[in-house]
Amino acid sequence: MNPLLTTGLDAHRGMTALSVNLNKVALLRNTRALGIPSVTRAATLALEAGCQGITVHPRPDERHIRAYDVVDLGELLKSWPQAEYNIEGNPFHNLMDCVRDLVRRGLPVHQVTFVPDSVDQPTSDHGWRFPQDLQRLAPLVAECRAMGLRVSLFMDPEPAQMRRAREAGADRVELYTETYARAHGTPQQAAVLAGFTASAQAALAEGLGLNAGHDLNRDNLTDFLRAVPGIQEVSIGHALIADALELGIGETVRDYLRCIHRAHA
Repeated sequence: MNPLLTTGLDAHRGMTALSVNLNKVALLRNTRALGIPSVTRAATLALEAGCQGITVHPRPDERHIRAYDVVDLGELLKSWPQAEYNIEGNPFHNLMDCVRDLVRRGLPVHQVTFVPDSVDQPTSDHGWRFPQDLQRLAPLVAECRAMGLRVSLFMDPEPAQMRRAREAGADRVELYTETYARAHGTPQQAAVLAGFTASAQAALAEGLGLNAGHDLNRDNLTDFLRAVPGIQEVSIGHALIADALELGIGETVRDYLRCIHRAHA
């Protein structure tokens, strides 16, 4: 194991964990039948550089992450016991089958993030809505927790929704940060951040843990973490992989970790 790897428990010591989303690596690989770039090699480079977790979002059409990737990464992460494996997706599509298969195989999976995306949706663009989604989500949340898995719900930054997320049985919420990313560097930034801060405080008051993700990058990550309390994990894919085309995966991960450390300094 790489000695630079920090423990997945960093968030409990006040440091936000970085989970690297590998969907875009798989998307590029799938354009040719050559097996390159390798998703597991990309994960290894990210872990060696110090990230605390790996995220994948398998979709039913397998346009990027495929079922075998989910298993291959689980096998890889057996050699990285201090890193966390986060599987995200819609629990009413293929997500639960992926999670059940990992558990049946005895492979590591630590967190399941429920995301309400449609089958043909290019990317996640909204959170769960309560009370509408409460009854159908609660049994699947309970199933995951019975398997010993942490459950995070992808949520819009709306303080009033946090209590319902707890009522659904969630351990954490992942704040959908696209509105912040669009507002960053504009006169609207402070007002938008205030909404995220209020949502985070509401979640913490309900005893929920906090994750965040979507369009976070090296320019806006530090400002977000300085303003919004209690963020335990950020999951970053598109921007990080785009940066890696210029910097390489290792240096990109290290630079994102520097952004996180600046926020906590």
